[in-house]
Amino acid sequence: MRTSRSALKNVSKPLQGHFEKTGGGTPPTRILREFRLTAEPDAAVGDQVKVDVFADGDKIDVIGKSKGRGFAGTIKRHNFKRGPESHGSMNVREPGSIGQSAYPSRVIKGTRSSGHMGDARVTVQGLTIARVDVENNLIMVRGAVPGPNGGLVMVKKA
Repeated sequence: MRTSRSALKNVSKPLQGHFEKTGGGTPPTRILREFRLTAEPDAAVGDQVKVDVFADGDKIDVIGKSKGRGFAGTIKRHNFKRGPESHGSMNVREPGSIGQSAYPSRVIKGTRSSGHMGDARVTVQGLTIARVDVENNLIMVRGAVPGPNGGLVMVKKA
């Protein structure tokens, strides 16, 4: 496969070999996904999967990466409640007690606390296809699609 240097400048040598091995028409792409198609025995490597495999009213699962929120406190991350603000209380946005003193004298794993929120793989199941636009290769989905606007999602039949 002959490709211009500008298309290959951001592709590593092992990945270049991978794209060349696939045969003719697969140019180097930023994102590479593999799908198992049991209904299409004549499918070859490098084929594109279009929206014509879906129909209006189909139930689908949408997999995406949720919006990243960075480091979040317990109120935003786990819906903890605030403490009182008056009468000298110093426990306004703090989580409260997180464990015991003498035994087990440690924080138990899985305790809900502050930390990194979002930016994780999320699957939303049972969404409905409102309309399929075959000309523009678009699917209109009724429901909550995970991730930011313009984000990459994977759609599969439920």
